[in-house]
Amino acid sequence: MIETVVHFDGQSFENKTFKDISLYKQDICKKEFSDCVFKNCDFNECKFSWSSFTDCTFVSCGLSNIKVDNCGFQNTIFESSKLIGIIFSSVNTALLNWEFKKCRIELCNFSGLKIRNSRFKECTVKDTDFTNVDLTGSDFSGSDLKSSRFHKAILEKANFSGAWNYYIDPTDNRIKQAKFSSPEVLSLLSAFNIRIEDI
Repeated sequence: MIETVVHFDGQSFENKTFKDISLYKQDICKKEFSDCVFKNCDFNECKFSWSSFTDCTFVSCGLSNIKVDNCGFQNTIFESSKLIGIIFSSVNTALLNWEFKKCRIELCNFSGLKIRNSRFKECTVKDTDFTNVDLTGSDFSGSDLKSSRFHKAILEKANFSGAWNYYIDPTDNRIKQAKFSSPEVLSLLSAFNIRIEDI
């Protein structure tokens, strides 16, 4: 694979495909991307502050420790990508609609966000903070949620079918009409310190 280093000298990019590029630790602030595809790109530790991504797709990209202050993600898809150590709670919530598919999401912070109908499908979501997050109607189906924290979160109508390793306290989170599958749904009883015995 030939790696090409690209410098985004312009402000706006539309209908572009960026493939096999390395932009490690580079400044990509205050840029506008529309209908762009990023494939096999290294964006680790890049600064995306005040940039916007509309109808964009990231495939097999490294996005660990990126800075996303006031960054907008509108109709953006992340697929088979690695996102570690990102403080998503600082994004621009006016431009926020995203989907994560088969991604590794670890040590990230979504606290305080209103991200209804977000999709985290078949992902590994580990050690990630969902404190005070509105996740109404969101989809976590098929995801591993090991050590992720749901605290005072709105999970109404959320889909946890096929998800596992989650700890959700029904007395601390709103879970009305949320979907869970057996036997993982029994973990909801963990908060009550009771014993479940097979008969």
